[in-house]
Amino acid sequence: MQPAPFDGVALALVLFLMFTWGLNQVAIKIGNQGFNPMLMASGRSILGGLLVFMWCQYKKVPLFNKDGTFWPGILAGLLFGSEFVLVFMAMDYTNVGRVTLMMNMMPFWVAIGSHFLLGERMSLQAVIGMLIAFGGVFLVFSDRVSSVGAYAYIGDLMALAGGIMWGMTNIVIKRSALTRAAPEKVLLYQLAVASLVPLPFMALSGSLIRSPDIWSVIAFLFQSVFVVAFTYPLWFWMLRRYPVSKLSNFAFLTPAFGVLMSGLLLGEALGWKIFVALVLIALGLIIINRPVKSGSHKAAS
Repeated sequence: MQPAPFDGVALALVLFLMFTWGLNQVAIKIGNQGFNPMLMASGRSILGGLLVFMWCQYKKVPLFNKDGTFWPGILAGLLFGSEFVLVFMAMDYTNVGRVTLMMNMMPFWVAIGSHFLLGERMSLQAVIGMLIAFGGVFLVFSDRVSSVGAYAYIGDLMALAGGIMWGMTNIVIKRSALTRAAPEKVLLYQLAVASLVPLPFMALSGSLIRSPDIWSVIAFLFQSVFVVAFTYPLWFWMLRRYPVSKLSNFAFLTPAFGVLMSGLLLGEALGWKIFVALVLIALGLIIINRPVKSGSHKAAS
């Protein structure tokens, strides 16, 4: 099927998604104030997964056919679940802006993994984009104005590792039978396993109930119902309808929105290094997602 033209509707939807995913990082931080992070991570996967399953039943999406996706699906789920264990725990050590920047290094890990595991050779353009973005990572670790304490670097490292897990999840999907499965089925594999992965870590994250209020409950529902059960399937639909290269050009907006919302909604102190890091990471994303000129190696994305 030929991709649909990237029109005003597509632009509005992708801007909406990038803003929502940036805001999602703020929601995780707010939810953690009321509940154990691992309870939040597991609960959102359970509730979101149930809603996606109900949607699949309504649309008659085949979920239980034998298509060789079981073991790759389990592996993708373990990586996806580990990603969010790291991200939710990172929010207890550092702030939203830093977590958002570290997480959104994911496309660069995908490019590296695709180079070594999928045979998708990186172009010089992609390497330059990565070097620029890693300059942004260096600035995040060197910044102390916006840190939340002496142990902020622990959260930064957790978020960076979470981004690596996210990238590895994409590599598993691209290299296995999952790439031929219905997107809803792939998502359900990830949510089902991700609902279990956080459970062994609950004891490490303090009490199950912290200081719940209406905002922490809303933050949980926003993640479960809106982000997981609505925006993820919407993104999969857009990937099937519109050119992937066009959509990927907007990836830099997620960290931008996350950093800005953390300052506006949470009052996080954001030093100049964070904003310079944001520019460098965004520039790296733009460079790596630009089409490579004819005759060059195809850049991994």
